[in-house]
Amino acid sequence: LEVVFGLREGDAPDRFRVGLGVLSLFSEAADDRPLLCVVDDAQWLDNASAQTLTFVARRLLADPVGIVFAAREPSEELGHLPELEVTGLVNGDARALLNSAARIRLDRRVRNRIVAETRGNPLALLEVPRGLSDTELGGFGAGPVRISPSGAEESFQRRIATLPEETRRLLLIAAADPLGQPSVVWRAASLQGIHADAASPAVAEGLCEFGAYVRFRHPLVRAVAYRSASAEDRRRAHAALAGATDAETDPDRQAWHRALASAGPDDGVADELEQSAARARARGGQSAAAAFLERAVDLTIDPGRRAARALAAAEAKYLAGLEEDALRLAGVAELGPLAEPEQVRVDVLRARIEVMQRSPREAPRLLLGAAQRLEQFDRRLASEAYRDALIAALYAGRFTAHTGLADIAAAIRSGAPSAERPSATDELLEATALLIEVGWTAGAERVRRAVAACCVTPMPAELDVHWLWFAVRLLAQYVWDFEAWETLSARTLELVRDGGVLALVPSAVSQRAGWSLFSGDLTAAAALVEEQDTVQEAIGGFPSPGSRIVLAAFRGHQGELAQLDEATKAGAVARGDGSLIALLYWATAVLWNGLGHYDKAITAAQLGAAFPGDMHVSNWALGEVVEAAARCGRPEAAAEALGRLAEMARGDGTDWIVGVEARARALVSDPSDADELYRSALEHLARTPLRTEIARAHLLYGEWLRRENRRVDAREQLRAAHDSFTSIGMEAFAERARKELLATGEKVRKRTVETRDELTPQERQIAELADEGLSNREIGARLFLSHRTIESHLSKVFGKLEIRNRRELGNALARLDSDR
Repeated sequence: LEVVFGLREGDAPDRFRVGLGVLSLFSEAADDRPLLCVVDDAQWLDNASAQTLTFVARRLLADPVGIVFAAREPSEELGHLPELEVTGLVNGDARALLNSAARIRLDRRVRNRIVAETRGNPLALLEVPRGLSDTELGGFGAGPVRISPSGAEESFQRRIATLPEETRRLLLIAAADPLGQPSVVWRAASLQGIHADAASPAVAEGLCEFGAYVRFRHPLVRAVAYRSASAEDRRRAHAALAGATDAETDPDRQAWHRALASAGPDDGVADELEQSAARARARGGQSAAAAFLERAVDLTIDPGRRAARALAAAEAKYLAGLEEDALRLAGVAELGPLAEPEQVRVDVLRARIEVMQRSPREAPRLLLGAAQRLEQFDRRLASEAYRDALIAALYAGRFTAHTGLADIAAAIRSGAPSAERPSATDELLEATALLIEVGWTAGAERVRRAVAACCVTPMPAELDVHWLWFAVRLLAQYVWDFEAWETLSARTLELVRDGGVLALVPSAVSQRAGWSLFSGDLTAAAALVEEQDTVQEAIGGFPSPGSRIVLAAFRGHQGELAQLDEATKAGAVARGDGSLIALLYWATAVLWNGLGHYDKAITAAQLGAAFPGDMHVSNWALGEVVEAAARCGRPEAAAEALGRLAEMARGDGTDWIVGVEARARALVSDPSDADELYRSALEHLARTPLRTEIARAHLLYGEWLRRENRRVDAREQLRAAHDSFTSIGMEAFAERARKELLATGEKVRKRTVETRDELTPQERQIAELADEGLSNREIGARLFLSHRTIESHLSKVFGKLEIRNRRELGNALARLDSDR
C-alpha cells in the first residue's frame, strides 16, 4: 500500500496483494472497535480501486468490518455483493420532509404534486421549494408550477446563475479541483485575480463550505458548477490550478490540469503526461497510467508518436481490465504509422483480449500470425506467442474457427530453426509440434523428454510459470505422464502462489486438483476446488467449473453433475470453449459408467473422444468408450477406441497408458487372453499412485471373474475394489462393486461412503497449512482471507478434532487418515 500511494519506492505491486494489504489493514483497524467504510458515488471509482474494494468486501467473513457502496446504477464490479435498491420516500415521509424545507405553509395540491413528480427523491424535495416563489408554494402562481424529476439540478443551476461573476469563477475552480485543498484553490483563485470575499455569496446560499476542506453541499452542485461554465472558462480554471500545484510534490496532478487546460495538441504537455504514466505504472496504477496515456494521445501532434502512445495506452487499459477501451485505443494505434514490431504487439493484444473474454475462436489465428511475424524481431516473444496460440487452440477445441493445433504445429516446425543448443522452451514447442503434426509414435517420447527437463532441480532459468503451466496442462497429461503431472503441478502452484501471479492461480489449482482426483484423494481435491472458487471470486472473471464437474462425476453425484451441466454447457458453446465441453462429456461418461448406465455412458464418451484436438481429455474418454461399448454390445465402437489407445501404449508408453490399454483390451478379449490382460493392467497401474484407475481395474477384473464362475477369485478383486472406492469416496463405483459382491454370494452391508472427516474441505486445508507451520497471516494470504477469519476457522477445527492447539494438529489429522 505504501508503494501504491507513493510513500515508498518499490516494484509495482500485484493488485491482489494490494487487496490483501487493504483487507489486513481493515482487519487490524477493527481490533478495538467495529469499522464501517462508506463508499459514496461508487460509479466514479477507477477500475483498480473498485476491484480492490469489492475484493475486500467479499472477503470480510469473521471481521467486524462493513463496507457500504452507494452507486447510481448496478455495476459489474458490485454485482456479486448483497444489494439494496434505495427507492424514493413513501408519501407520508416525503410530505414531512417537504414541509420541513418549505418557508410557508404549502398548498395541499402543490405539495402532492411536488411529492409525486419528484418521486420521493429527498434531494429534490429539499431543493425544489427553493426555486419557487411564496405565491407559487401557496398555490396562487400565474399558471401551473413547473416541477420535474431533475428539479434539484435545475434549482442548483438557477441559484449558481444568480451568484456574482467572481463567485461563479471561484466555484468553477473549486469544482475542477478533486482534492478540495483550500490552499491550492485560493492560490489558483489569486492567479485569476479573485478575492477572498468571493466565497461569501456561495456559502450564504448553502452551496459550499470553505474550511479545512472545500466541500460542496452535494456532488450535483460540483457537477453543475463545472458543466454550466463555458469550455474556455474551464480551460482557464485548469490552467490556474496547474499554476497553483507544486510541480515537485505533485507533478502528476499538475500535468493533468495542464492537459485539461490545453485547447489543442501540445507535445510538451503530452510528454509530461507520458512521464506521469510511467510513475503511475511504477506504483501499480494501471488505470491511472492508461488515463494519462490516453490524454497524451489526444495532445500529440506527430502521427508516429501518437500511434506509439495509443498502443501503450491500449496495453495499460488491458492490464487495468478495461478490454473494450483497450480495443478502441488499439484501433487508434493502427491508424499509424506503426513499425512492424509494434503492429505485432497490437495483434498479440487483440488475441489476448479474445482469450480473456472467453471467445477463443479467433485467438489462435491472431496469435499464430503474431508469432510468425515476431520470428524476425524477437525469438523469445515469438516462442511465447506460439505457446499462447497452442493454448488458445486447445481452449477452442472443436469450436476453432480457422486455425487449429495442426496449423500451429506446422508453423512451428517450418519456422526459424532453434539455437545450436535449444533451450527447454524450444524443446517444449518443437516436441509438441512434432507430436501434433507427425503423430504419437514420432512425438510422444520426445515430449516426455522435454517435460522431464522441466522437472529437474534446479529448474532451467528460462522456464517461468507460464511455460510450466503449458507443460503440465498441455503435455504431461496428454502423454499419460502422471509422475511429471505431480511434479509440475506442485511446482507451478508453488510459483504462482509465491510470485503473486494470481491470474494463473485458478488454473494451477485446477491442475493440482485433477492430480488429486486421479490419485484418489477426493478430500484434497475438494479443498483445492474450494480454493479455486475462492481465488476466482476474488480476482473476478469467468468461473472455471471444470474441477467441480470432475469431482461430482468421481463422487457419483448425479444431481450435482446435472446442475453443473445445465449451468455450464450453453455458455461454453456460446463462448466457443471446446475444452470445457469435452471435459463435461468425459466426466458424464465416468458418472454413467459408475452408475452402470452404459447406453448413456457410450454416448457421452464418444462425444468426449470425438475430437482428438481436445488432447488429454479426448484420450481419457477412450477408456470410457471401451468399457461402455463392451457392456452394451457395441464391438465396433470398442475396437475403434481401443485402436487409438493401442497406438499410445506401444513402445515406451508409461505404466498409466499401458495399464489402461491392457484393462480396455481385456474387456473385449477372449477368456483365454482376458485373465492375463487384467493381471497385466493391475501390475502396471500398481506402479503408479493412480488409486482410482487401480480400483477400476480390480472392479472390471472381478466382474469378469464372476461371469466366468470363478466366484472365490472374483470376491478378492471385488472386495479390493469396493474397499478402495469406499475409502476414496467414489460412491457410484462403490455401489456397483457392492452389487457384484452380492452376486457372488458374499454378504456385504450397504454403506454410505463416509467422508474423510467432519471437517469441511476449507477447514481441512486450513488445518493442513497450520500443521505445516504457516501463520494465520500466511494462510490468509494463501486463501485470500483475513487473519481473523483464519483464526475463526481454526477455532472450529480445534473443537471438531477435540484438540487445544496447533501442536496437536499433526496427530489429529493422522488419526483421521488412519480411520479412512
